[in-house]
Amino acid sequence: MKQIILGTAGHIDHGKTSLIKAVTGINTDRLKEEQVRGITIELGFASLELPSGQRLGIVDVPGHEKFVKNMVAGATGIDIVVLVIAADEGIMPQTREHMEICSLLEIQYGLVALTKTDMADEEWIELVEDEVREFIQGTFLENSPIVRVSSATGQGLPEFLQELDRLCSGIPERRQAGLFRLPVDRVFTMKGFGTVITGTLIAGKVSVGDQIMLYPSNITSKVRGVQVHGESVPSAVAGMRTAINFQGLDKNLVNRGDIVATPDTLEPCHMVDVSLHYLPSNPKKMKNRTRVRFHSGTSEIMGIIVLLDREELIPGETALVQIRLEAPVSLIRDDRYVLRSYSPVRTIGGGRILDPVPAKHKPNRKDVVEHVSRLAKGDSEEIIQEQIQAASYAGLSYARLRIMANMPEKQLDQALQNMLSKQVILLVDKETRTYLHQRAFTEIRQHAKDYLAAYHAKNPLKSGIPKEELKTRLPVTLDGRTYLIALQHMVKDGEVAVEEDIVRLSGHRVALAADQKTLRNQILEALEKGALTPPYFKELCQELKAPLDQAKEVLSLLINEGLVTKIKEDLYYHHHPLEQLRQTLVDFLMSHEEISTPQFKDMTGASRKFVIPLIEYFDSIQLTIRVGDTRKLRRRPGER
Repeated sequence: MKQIILGTAGHIDHGKTSLIKAVTGINTDRLKEEQVRGITIELGFASLELPSGQRLGIVDVPGHEKFVKNMVAGATGIDIVVLVIAADEGIMPQTREHMEICSLLEIQYGLVALTKTDMADEEWIELVEDEVREFIQGTFLENSPIVRVSSATGQGLPEFLQELDRLCSGIPERRQAGLFRLPVDRVFTMKGFGTVITGTLIAGKVSVGDQIMLYPSNITSKVRGVQVHGESVPSAVAGMRTAINFQGLDKNLVNRGDIVATPDTLEPCHMVDVSLHYLPSNPKKMKNRTRVRFHSGTSEIMGIIVLLDREELIPGETALVQIRLEAPVSLIRDDRYVLRSYSPVRTIGGGRILDPVPAKHKPNRKDVVEHVSRLAKGDSEEIIQEQIQAASYAGLSYARLRIMANMPEKQLDQALQNMLSKQVILLVDKETRTYLHQRAFTEIRQHAKDYLAAYHAKNPLKSGIPKEELKTRLPVTLDGRTYLIALQHMVKDGEVAVEEDIVRLSGHRVALAADQKTLRNQILEALEKGALTPPYFKELCQELKAPLDQAKEVLSLLINEGLVTKIKEDLYYHHHPLEQLRQTLVDFLMSHEEISTPQFKDMTGASRKFVIPLIEYFDSIQLTIRVGDTRKLRRRPGER
């Protein structure tokens, strides 16, 4: 059976609650104050079984202008609206405002109930009907029936139910796929049950035992029980008026306007990019940074309007806007919203969410306007590509794409696969399913090549730069995995070479000038001649009359070539005498098990200023290990 929610709309005292009571037997005015004052203040709820067997969930909304925010909250998730107009009064201010709200929320189905027909004569009723037909012309109710009813006498109620049945038969079934979301419209405690939340389940499915998260607070809990139309059920699906009982959830942590959803699927944000239709009924232009009341789902949050492509908005126009909010919201693309003015309070416009987690935009920037325009006009794949491209070097995770694209999971997967096969995007993190646009990936590679070219020009005697240092030198901040994937692609395409930890452009070769070749040979000769007592490097530079900076470049090259080893600061050894000493030490320890510092001094024939750095060097390369005042082999040859 289809899941359908019916909502009422109309001016105060036009008989909305009485009509619902007449067809369901339920008085939706549950509060004592409502019953004493005879007006609806809060949302009321009921259910109705039509002659065909189709069951409806019903949301009865207040009609008083002071409670329009409650009406907006109740209109969330409505499939059919019954616009209630009293025959003895006709169209009134809240009739018009409720109609505007229903249009802004894009409700597509409905009918008009002309109530209190027992309180007006035929001629007057016909005049009111003509007024109503003119009023609904050009709206979603234009071709809808106008049914005369009297809740007091029962006149017209069977015809009213038949028209509802006919309407329901033409409503398509809701898409059950999608992220589970339920905007909270009531929260209370029930003895023996604990905290209970009610709302219209607008997408997905919830079952007993499910883990849920409350947004924007990110509080988690577990579903203890689910009820639909007052009956306990194992699960509820989109389109159902649902009550959920939670395990260990404090009532004080829940507020109307919160969203109950699957953990880690939504993302609270203080901004939204939207398409805003500014109602023609507004008396004046909207200025930039106007303060407004933002209604979405069951929430009301104060915010300011940032017009992206103009300085003011004329009544009847539609514009691209960023709304900056005083509290976070957790929405997804294509959610509907309504704006009401700050003071005096009235409905001024609304539209749909284009980006639920946007960057903060500056107005009147061509790139920003083009980006948001593409989000407003693009098809599903174009929107995905636009958002991934806008994410630049950070890329976009699959979880974020779901709320930015609002597509069924299979459709989103197919779109991403198509883009991957066309190499429009790349998967840079399999764990989080993070995607990067090819343009950003190409730019990363170009940044790396540009830096390496400049580095080689400045350091011609260095073979390259350590991988991690190159990452920190790029003009963009990169995730480690993205950086490594970029390097892998550059190696594969022959743009760079990676040798151990050093990165260089593939065409880079160390090329010594004539004077550098001479200096290289002089350093090598002096170190080899010095054997185990070589000159300290600064002394050697003075002796050779070589500039220290130039000598260090040549020395760095010799170290990279493996011809020279650094023992400590300013002390370097030629690899031949050092390797001979290493082998002599190993042979001695294989025979004698251990060696003391004096014995090692005798072995080298050097003074303490060379002996101590040398023995500590052999410790540092894990050839030897110090035990008391002696050294032993850390492991014998062949051992692991």
